[in-house]
Amino acid sequence: MPAPDTRTGTGPAVAPPIPVKLLIAGGFGVGKTTTVGAISEIAPLTTEAEMTSAGIGVDDPGTRSTKTTTTVAMDFGCVTIDRSLKLYLFGTPGQDRFGFMWDDLARGALGALVVVDSSRLDDCYPAIDFFERAGLPFVVGVNTFDGRLTHELGAIRWALAIGDHVPLVQFDARDRLSVRDALLVVLDRALDRAVREKGI
Repeated sequence: MPAPDTRTGTGPAVAPPIPVKLLIAGGFGVGKTTTVGAISEIAPLTTEAEMTSAGIGVDDPGTRSTKTTTTVAMDFGCVTIDRSLKLYLFGTPGQDRFGFMWDDLARGALGALVVVDSSRLDDCYPAIDFFERAGLPFVVGVNTFDGRLTHELGAIRWALAIGDHVPLVQFDARDRLSVRDALLVVLDRALDRAVREKGI
């Protein structure tokens, strides 16, 4: 017979969900903050600062962007998948000058979603290189700005030179269900890696 819950005295104790840390990474202005905000069940913690004239020629959000702020440290949000699993999402800053923070943010993470703008593929190379060097499972998520892609997924995989073992998905950073589906692919890849490493 299950032990009673000592907090309420009624029924069995319910174990808290297992925390899983995932990174949301990518270049500047690709939709990382939007991704975290779309799915977080709490008001996301953001470290947004107004873009200034000093960033002209340094921070390029792309021609389709109306971005006026930028992440200067990280974004944070969380979402409960079910009673046994809770995701803690850490969005990385996209500019090269904040790259020194990535090692700290990646510590303890089980996987990452690398967000890509299909019209600015060059901006995601540093993130892909980082996770390949770190040996951290990652998924490439192509954000559909305005509901369209500049290139087909097959052409994007070829341009990024990522192997077939790296999942490549299309998603909309503004849509909660679309973000959820992309994160579930990351979670599946991370759990598969953990199982293989344990030899189960």
